[in-house]
Amino acid sequence: MKDLAEPRRFVLRAPAQVMRLRRMGAAFPTRLSFLPTLLRRLHDDAAQVTRPVWRIDKAGYGHAVYSIDLGGHTYSLVAVSTRISDAQRTDRVIAQEWDSAYVLYDGIPDAAEIARICQAAPKQEAARFGERDLVLSRANKSVRLFTHVVQALRAGRQPDADRIRDTGYLMRTTAVYGNGKFGIADRARIADRPGLGGPFMAEMLTVWLIRGFTHDLVEHLGGATLDRHLKRHLGIGNATGLGMAPFLVSHPLLLDAWMQVRETALARVRAIPDLTSAEVACLRSLAGRVTRHLGDWRVPDADAQAEIGLLRREWSGFIRHLGDVTLQGPEPINALWEAAQTGSVALQELVAAFLIEPFGALVDGLTECMATPFLPRIEPEMPVAEIRVALMRDWGWALAVDFDRTDQQAQFWYVSQAKLEPRLGLRHHEPGAERESPLDVARQVQAMARTLEQHDGDLIGFLRAHPEHRAALRRVQTLIRHPYAEIRDNLIDADCRPVDMLRCKLAFFGAAKFDPKSDRWTRITLAQGAPLADELDRTPDWWMPAFGTA
Repeated sequence: MKDLAEPRRFVLRAPAQVMRLRRMGAAFPTRLSFLPTLLRRLHDDAAQVTRPVWRIDKAGYGHAVYSIDLGGHTYSLVAVSTRISDAQRTDRVIAQEWDSAYVLYDGIPDAAEIARICQAAPKQEAARFGERDLVLSRANKSVRLFTHVVQALRAGRQPDADRIRDTGYLMRTTAVYGNGKFGIADRARIADRPGLGGPFMAEMLTVWLIRGFTHDLVEHLGGATLDRHLKRHLGIGNATGLGMAPFLVSHPLLLDAWMQVRETALARVRAIPDLTSAEVACLRSLAGRVTRHLGDWRVPDADAQAEIGLLRREWSGFIRHLGDVTLQGPEPINALWEAAQTGSVALQELVAAFLIEPFGALVDGLTECMATPFLPRIEPEMPVAEIRVALMRDWGWALAVDFDRTDQQAQFWYVSQAKLEPRLGLRHHEPGAERESPLDVARQVQAMARTLEQHDGDLIGFLRAHPEHRAALRRVQTLIRHPYAEIRDNLIDADCRPVDMLRCKLAFFGAAKFDPKSDRWTRITLAQGAPLADELDRTPDWWMPAFGTA
């Protein structure tokens, strides 16, 4: 950038625009996403991965240990590979058998600890773990591609490039657990550690190390080395369903922090007054990569593929703005942003990620704000008049919903006793609504607002008389100071698509190649194109990776 002394200030996009499900469901990963952030830290620390233990037999079963130093601490992934039948292999969270299981361990495990983990990890929820076990995960093979890669290597050739491109992973995880689940360490154990203090950093480290294990496993079975470009394209798959959707509702301050960081980054780059020749070249190179990435993105669902096709066409039109007239003119990034506003929501969100990517020096420090020490709380001293103003200003979308209409409360969230995960039921056709989970935020706030209209005392008196409205009041007060904390849509509407919530969160993880299987679950790929374990000396540059590129 030639001159940033007096940039024009841009306000952040309005929460009323950003926090709608349709837009959240069009999110793309950025350089601020958790996995790219982690890999930059590994690069900056000159981290090195070692493999002190490899006890995998000729059939591919056994265990291995990978260790890495980060921020003055050593962490180890214990990977356990087991034999299961095809009938036992399922992506369901309630499965009891998996091809492989993993524990991210705090330190370097000795033989006794490795033996303990090898016994416990394959049992997952049926086992119990200790405070040095930081993350618990499991993964299943993408059997057809896994088998093809092994057979090709055994035959002395590289696997078929098209098959690598179309699948993109050798295994997919079905859960990556952290934060105290099943007895593993609480987040507080690592929250202040350099490199792992941000959201989901330990989980992302686990996923990246698992990816390396999958590469090593097929090379071990195949007796040969995978081509480096093919290997780099093999990330880790994941199947994510309704279990993840409530997170964004139950962690409003974390959601606000993530959104504020991304929107602040976009505002900063829009304010850049002019570009250097190197920055112009970077933007044009990235644009070509995006074109190739979109060309590689293929999914079975016809409707989803049609949306990808539309985005490809819109992107082709957008990159015509990357000529000298725009890029060498005043406020070129803002000019590109304005040009994208005539396109679809998907194009706008892709362009937002694209414009942020080249300017790490300007935005990377914002990742320190992704975590938050605060929790939502009630402020009983707040004047009732201030609550009423906030309701009119921030919650008009909720107050306008007609909950007497069956379609506006057609669904209800609950936790399945049989499947042990969140589910959506049809209120007017299925039993169980009496056990509804409190994700009906709009309905709760509307009910609270109507009751508050009849109250002529202070807030303490209101809470004393109507304790049933505490949760709704807390959300209203939270949104006053944290404007991106709330999804501004009715989550029990007949048209609510949980997959939009999933994509928003997964994009913050760093996921790409979204492959929706319904409006309730999706497959993704993580770490595709990311540096390999022996490439951390290279500056990470793998946003929107394209197949076959270095």
